[in-house]
Amino acid sequence: MNTQKYMFVDGRKISFNGERNLLEVVRKANIEIPTFCYHSELSVYGACRMCLVEVEGRGLQSSCSIMPEQGMKIKTSTQEIRDIRKMVIELLLANHDHNCPTCPKSNACKLQDLAFRLGVNQVRFKRTQKITNIDFSSFALVRDPNKCILCGDCVRACEEIQGIGAIDFAHRGSDVQVLPAFGKNLAEVECVDCGQCARVCPTGAITPKSDIDNVFNLLGNPEYVTVAQLAPAVRVAIGEEFGMKKGEIVTGQIVAALKMLGFNQVYDTSFAADLTVMEETNEFLKRKSMNENLPIFTSCCPAWVKFAEQYFPEDTKHLSSCKSPQQMFGSVAKKILPEKLSIAKDKLKVISIMPCTAKKFEARREEFTENNIPEVDYVITTQELALMIKQAGIKFENLMPESFDLPFGFKTGAGVLFGASGGVSEAVLRYAYEKVNGYTLTNVDFEEVRGEESLREIEVMLGDQPIRLAIVHGLKNAKQLMRDIKSGKKHFDMVEVMSCPGGCVGGAGQPVTFDPETRNERAKGIIDADKMLQLHKSQENPYVAQLYETQLKEPGSAEAHHLLHTKYFNRKRIDNDNIELHTGAAEKKLEINVCVGTSCYLKGSQTILHKLLHHIDKNDLKDHVDVSATFCMEHCDKGPTLRIGNTVIEHCDYEKAKNVMIEELSKVEVTA
Repeated sequence: MNTQKYMFVDGRKISFNGERNLLEVVRKANIEIPTFCYHSELSVYGACRMCLVEVEGRGLQSSCSIMPEQGMKIKTSTQEIRDIRKMVIELLLANHDHNCPTCPKSNACKLQDLAFRLGVNQVRFKRTQKITNIDFSSFALVRDPNKCILCGDCVRACEEIQGIGAIDFAHRGSDVQVLPAFGKNLAEVECVDCGQCARVCPTGAITPKSDIDNVFNLLGNPEYVTVAQLAPAVRVAIGEEFGMKKGEIVTGQIVAALKMLGFNQVYDTSFAADLTVMEETNEFLKRKSMNENLPIFTSCCPAWVKFAEQYFPEDTKHLSSCKSPQQMFGSVAKKILPEKLSIAKDKLKVISIMPCTAKKFEARREEFTENNIPEVDYVITTQELALMIKQAGIKFENLMPESFDLPFGFKTGAGVLFGASGGVSEAVLRYAYEKVNGYTLTNVDFEEVRGEESLREIEVMLGDQPIRLAIVHGLKNAKQLMRDIKSGKKHFDMVEVMSCPGGCVGGAGQPVTFDPETRNERAKGIIDADKMLQLHKSQENPYVAQLYETQLKEPGSAEAHHLLHTKYFNRKRIDNDNIELHTGAAEKKLEINVCVGTSCYLKGSQTILHKLLHHIDKNDLKDHVDVSATFCMEHCDKGPTLRIGNTVIEHCDYEKAKNVMIEELSKVEVTA
């Protein structure tokens, strides 16, 4: 019995099976219907109206929101459809900043691309929106509202991938905008700098913040010795900017280009990843033996670390105390290279080349600065390096490969694996397995940790103990996993978290792509890079061993902790004055502040707030009490937290809050 389903696309018979909508079936037929708001990894939104098709018997329909049906007949490019698409582009352009040649998204802008493809050579509509200030507040991102087309991609990415909602639609009708909470700047809200909003943005409304000029200025100044460190995921992505195959490993060409740009030394962040494996594995095994602060969460991803500090500050003790490989490298480089190169410490400049926008924020954290000298001076993304190479006129695709400098250019395959989701776990297992079991691994592959799934759970035996690991990417998935662990629903010994889909290969600093298969090709390139190296275990890196012998003594030593480890902090989600909820007319009133930050909110502060407001209204106390919602009192592990007058109440509930309020009011002879 033939169960094959088919439909007709522009008169051609096309089979379908499992596609979510007409759009996917049409693309299967090798017809590229234009879209702004459609991403296969996000929910269907249907706002841009670019994907209209004509369905026989139904008229014009958005192909992204219609299910395919047996025998359906559709047309994808009638004159009416083409006219509508052109008009949509014109309307968008009418309220769009037209400084395309100077836009950082110019070479990857969907609006520009579709305007050309659809033959839009004039805009017949007048601009109605006012010019808005550009938000440069973030270390990681730039938000330009004048280039926003209200497609909602950034809003959905922030909510659906990361579970944060740092930006959303505000106002109504012609005044609608996409804004951070309370109309504040990005740096003042709960943004974790992951840049997934910038990754999916089809225009230049949100882009990675550029440090190209700062780096070029350093390279042109002979007063400084400038060294580069190259992250694993960059080597399998930058080739896309020069017409090379997706996932192609171009490490040697990158090193050659960096030296042509003027870098004095070029090193590999994978060396520091090997160092991270040594420290993190020993930290994990020590915690496991003491059954203390488990599960241990990886700390390589700065967006995840910031997320944990904001949303789960009471659980930051579960984070590994290891710095990320980027910061480990910077710390070691600033410690060793000045003497090795016979220069003052402040004359050594470390530049990171990363797939990640959050690394820009991480490099600016106060704890990674000593005597006003940062461990890492600037971070540039894969996109920025590609642009620097183009600006310098270097023909990247024709370069002969060159080698990293020693000692920090030597790495094992384990260090390279950090570039893809599951890589940190696999690298740790390659070390832990030998350390605990006491014999040499011949087959170093732990393929069970690899894969595309957003959550992978595995169990391995270390000695006679089963070890449960979880690998998760996407902060929304991490948030749910964290809740499951806290509730006792799930139990793990170690959890690897990456904020970007697929890990670092899907970072927002990577070349812009709207093809989800590209991430898989990059991840495959990471695995291939591991296979091409002679050493595959961090403990085999001779230069890491030498570093321990000369500087660090052993993993976990006091010297190692000073150089390679860090601490975490309760971080405010919103930089904001208190929100006044109940203001009376009396000159002197009792002030009540209720923390509604995430930690306190989850513990019931919102309920306390509502009940207090109801009590105040019921007893006509509004002229004697001011109630405000605040976003942090720095007591996240002791919430819900309230301040009533000068009294701070931790682990508060409604009855306790009400009684303290009544007592305080009685002191001024007010009956509650």
